Amino acid sequence: MAKQKKQPRPKAETPKGFRDYFGAEVTQRSEMLQTIAGVYHRYGFDALESAAVETVEALGKFLPDVERPNAGVFAWQEDEGEKPGAWMALRYDLTAPLARVFAQHRNDLPTPYRRYAMGPVWRNEKPGPGRYRQFYQCDADTVGAASVAADAEICAMLSDVLEKVGIARGDYIVRVNNRKVLNGVLETMGLVDEGMRNAVLRTIDKFDKVGENGVRELLTKGRLDASGAYIDGVGLGVDQAAPVIAFLTSKAGDAAGTLANLRAAVGGSAVGLEGVQELEIISELLSAQGYGPDRIEIDPSVVRGLGYYTGPVFEAELTFEILDEKGRKRQFGSVAGGGRYDDLVKRFTGQAVPATGVSIGVDRLLAALREKGRLQGVEHGPVVITVMDRDRMADYQTMVAELRNAGIRAEVYLGNPKNFGNQLKYADKRNSPVAVIEGGDEKEKGVIQIKDLILGAKIAENATLEEWKERPSQFEVPRDQLVAKLREILAGQG
Repeated sequence: MAKQKKQPRPKAETPKGFRDYFGAEVTQRSEMLQTIAGVYHRYGFDALESAAVETVEALGKFLPDVERPNAGVFAWQEDEGEKPGAWMALRYDLTAPLARVFAQHRNDLPTPYRRYAMGPVWRNEKPGPGRYRQFYQCDADTVGAASVAADAEICAMLSDVLEKVGIARGDYIVRVNNRKVLNGVLETMGLVDEGMRNAVLRTIDKFDKVGENGVRELLTKGRLDASGAYIDGVGLGVDQAAPVIAFLTSKAGDAAGTLANLRAAVGGSAVGLEGVQELEIISELLSAQGYGPDRIEIDPSVVRGLGYYTGPVFEAELTFEILDEKGRKRQFGSVAGGGRYDDLVKRFTGQAVPATGVSIGVDRLLAALREKGRLQGVEHGPVVITVMDRDRMADYQTMVAELRNAGIRAEVYLGNPKNFGNQLKYADKRNSPVAVIEGGDEKEKGVIQIKDLILGAKIAENATLEEWKERPSQFEVPRDQLVAKLREILAGQG
């Protein structure tokens, strides 16, 4: 009989494009999301937690590749016996599920419906540096409000969120534009071919990278890029490309000047003029609330990529400098974006339902806060109660219960207590601030030993400094002073 081949052990590795999050990272994200939720709640938005799985039919045409529902999203087909089952997919954002939720429960929900949602989303795309297939989003949307006052409110709320989590005024700008203005420019150019319009939109989106001359070349005959390769142009004439250049360079010293330039750029286009008027109203509403151009500004260069935006669009950009992987200075960039999408719910209801919202990139915002030193890089672990006598586990559990009831994070060491040194190594690995020691002698005398591990580490690093030598890192205190002494030590550690 042939010998059965031994099954190889599975590799202990994270799937490509995914990552694991540990202690401090999870805590930091949770605390930041709680802060953001507080701002959203103060603005009158309610929490919504929708399913992580949607039908591909519900996700609809906004899939990256509608012809292949398993491309771009993580999708599978349900097994329903003889007939093919429905295609299901992990959500790729939090907006498509909102459209389904509102359409499904619209008779029970208030209109306008104001909701915020936070959670992971999944993209079945090629991963790269800093680009993962699972990441967190943090959204707030108003469904059922046609007034651009809803868009202005989202922008104000986004500004408040950034400042509340620790991005100082002057380190960010919320930039606002309107897709109607851009549509007006395309109309003025006489572009009716969908492929040509999309080519122009893609070129406009490169304005930040290639500048005015670069866009002009890409719209017309083409250009040489930095590597020397020739990039074909869209093929417009110089005169035909002029409205795009006028649009992109219409930003003036103040909102009034920018709006005047935009009116000139859209010419007689009705939809373009409507977009300019909406921007003017947004500017007035924000000014009335005290949000000046130092926080929120009209900026024609903002072009959101998603096809479902129908009106105002906005982006939050962090303006402080960081060093890239090659040591070069660059701005941190965008951490949030959104806009008006009045046609998304219509797919379910057949009736137009206005909607506007914003999505914050949680991981990018956390990275920005770390760059600014607003997040503690290392999280302290629990106080560790060491076990000197395994037969007195009840005593140690009584001790840890006292600490927990006093609001102090604590645990009893539950590994093999035979080697005391290993217990202290465990506490160090947990980054514990304090170890509590009670052996037989201490029990008999009614005292405990408290070892300040943070101070001990500093003394070890700076053993030559007299100021550390004068400060003991281990204390003997009466057993009934355990909670009081620990509070004193933890307060001193900050």
